[in-house]
Amino acid sequence: MTNDKRTIHQGRNVKRFREMLGLKQEALADQLGGDWSQKKISMLENKEIIDAASLDELAAALKVPAEAIKNFSEEAVFSIINNTFNDYAAANMNYQCTLSPLDEIRKLNAEKEELYKALLKEKDEKIALLQKVLEGKTNI
Repeated sequence: MTNDKRTIHQGRNVKRFREMLGLKQEALADQLGGDWSQKKISMLENKEIIDAASLDELAAALKVPAEAIKNFSEEAVFSIINNTFNDYAAANMNYQCTLSPLDEIRKLNAEKEELYKALLKEKDEKIALLQKVLEGKTNI
């Protein structure tokens, strides 16, 4: 079945990519600079077709190819998912967690220990300096 009548709403795709990156319209406008504003981003997100120059700027700011914005289709994604997975697909997947919460905690504790040692060293240096000042050996 050919899908010649499918229309891809480029503005909606810009919005999808922007939201996937967690950007607000204002943040994207600031990133683009120049004459870009939240209002301009909003207007473009409502357009079905975006002019090539604007599309290229948006794509660069969103760090995606312009072709991705031009051709992204939710229907195609759902079609791929529906044709790839069946009822037994989840049973055949091998899930292996690569993150170890304990390793992360150990890493954080090591970082805290280093910071604590640095703060103690700084405190000792300040105490030594204050003792010298009190003894009249050094002027601040």
